[in-house]
Amino acid sequence: MKRPDCNDFLNLFLSDAPMIDTRAPVEFAKGAFPTSLSLPLMTDSERERVGTCYKQKGQDEAIKLGHQLVNGEIKEQRVKAWVDFANANPNGYLYCWRGGLRSQICQQWMAEAGCEYPRIKGGYKAMRTYLLDHFERQVASQPLLILAGKTGCNKTGLLQQVSNSVDLEGLAHHRGSAFGKRPAGQPSQLDFENALAIAMLKFQYSKAGRAGLSLVLEDESQLIGRCSLPHILRAAMNRSPLVVLESTLEERVEHSFRNYILNKLEEWQQQPGLEDPFAAFANDLRDSLQRVHKRLGGVRFQEVSRMMESALNAHRQGDSHQHRIWIEALLHDYYDPMYEYQLSKHSHRICFRGNREEVQARLQSGKQPSFA
Repeated sequence: MKRPDCNDFLNLFLSDAPMIDTRAPVEFAKGAFPTSLSLPLMTDSERERVGTCYKQKGQDEAIKLGHQLVNGEIKEQRVKAWVDFANANPNGYLYCWRGGLRSQICQQWMAEAGCEYPRIKGGYKAMRTYLLDHFERQVASQPLLILAGKTGCNKTGLLQQVSNSVDLEGLAHHRGSAFGKRPAGQPSQLDFENALAIAMLKFQYSKAGRAGLSLVLEDESQLIGRCSLPHILRAAMNRSPLVVLESTLEERVEHSFRNYILNKLEEWQQQPGLEDPFAAFANDLRDSLQRVHKRLGGVRFQEVSRMMESALNAHRQGDSHQHRIWIEALLHDYYDPMYEYQLSKHSHRICFRGNREEVQARLQSGKQPSFA
């Protein structure tokens, strides 16, 4: 039975519906949705030529040029890719920028190939508008709990054990500190915003969201790497109560060692095409340390840099343990004083402090606190 074209954006996002994005690659790269795949009707250069023709000669001539450019074997290859996607994802849809000519042409060519596949009315523009409008309304009404704690106390790991949470760093594909860069890179700003809006939408319609529980977010600065938190969300977070996770220095050093050394090196080793993954990993650490040069001060920066180089040399020979020395120095001399200063400015927002088990229980209760 033929499925109709769709503009039920809520269920599209809640169900993680697979989507064919028929826009040009450059449009997809600027922003798309987590479940969409770029299978364009035209390449960037083809789209540019058609656009120029449209401006100079009008729509009919532009359509004619488009059919000339996407014809024969090229057309067959693109139609086959769409049909293969449809066969693998029978519950999916296709879209273009505004649900207009490009997606209609793709839909028509698929039908001619014997594959009826629905498109999304209004396209990318309508879906993004829906997400942004819903996001603004949700942020205005959604109670939040903000998880704070010193660097290295593994707040992200705790968030992942709490059902009423959204992992901002996970969505930004970044670990959140000056050392938080990940080898595979980050999403575009629009990709990040779309994924964040969808994650919050899913929370609202989850069991926890319907029960009115607070949404738990990690305390973040405006930027997570290069991804910027939407200003309305950042403002709401700055007004919300803080739950502080307490952890010993030894525990934080150990977590930082695993997270920023062992796990990061493994990620670099998994990157394709690198002749020397360890060299890339080492340069990543050096670049990260350079970012905190000013705040550390020249003398302390040189000391930590020497510790890092000694650790890298030992690590290259098979002994990774020396990294704990410079990690402890950096936590003690840089991250902890900065954290304590920032937290002191928001002490009136602290509603709870505790160890990992206590904080997890407090967050999972999802209750809005009364401040002491």
